[in-house]
Amino acid sequence: MSTPRQRYRDQVRSEIKQIALVQIGEGGAAALSLNAVAKQLGVTGPAIYKYFRSRDDLLTELILEGFDEVGAAVRTAVREGAPRERLHALARAFREWAVTNPRLFQLLAGTASPGYQAPPESVLRARNVLAPLLPVFAGGRCRPGAEGLRDQMLRWLEETPAVAEWVRAFAPQGDPATALAGTVMAWAQLQGVVSLEVQGQFAGMGHDGSTLLAACMDGLADLMDL
Repeated sequence: MSTPRQRYRDQVRSEIKQIALVQIGEGGAAALSLNAVAKQLGVTGPAIYKYFRSRDDLLTELILEGFDEVGAAVRTAVREGAPRERLHALARAFREWAVTNPRLFQLLAGTASPGYQAPPESVLRARNVLAPLLPVFAGGRCRPGAEGLRDQMLRWLEETPAVAEWVRAFAPQGDPATALAGTVMAWAQLQGVVSLEVQGQFAGMGHDGSTLLAACMDGLADLMDL
């Protein structure tokens, strides 16, 4: 059972992260400043280092939590059914999380802060977000237009055992290069369409982001013969 002191510490850490996300939302990851966070929180600069050792430490925690949250949201959408239906369900879950958590999504999808080196663990967390897509495409077939990417993915799998092992773990059936090609294309379209919506780029265009995303997923499903 947590103590009052621990609960207070957790509350302050949560407030720090919320203020940090506002900063990031307004100016990108490069705008994050612990001194500015401390000033808004009403504490001295040195005091904030009791909660986070550095700006990069805070940035890392936000990134890892972001990947965990969107990963959990996507996994809840995993279901039985035809591959095309499963693809749409996963895409909807990804988009719904992003539009509900725009600042955190922008941190994950935006330009990295200069000089910041994300830990290797962040790659593993990111793969957890993409993993449910692998079995969706494993039984598909790359039609002309996607075959070149499949060939590139095959070379990547041959040269990178860790990636090959990851694909086999989540898509033991079917062609791993096809599964990876479809997943990479889905990721690119999800990031692209949802980023534009979160940034407000669709304002005044007369369509809903979910409708565009669904159309993109149908196009991808056709290309992958799902």
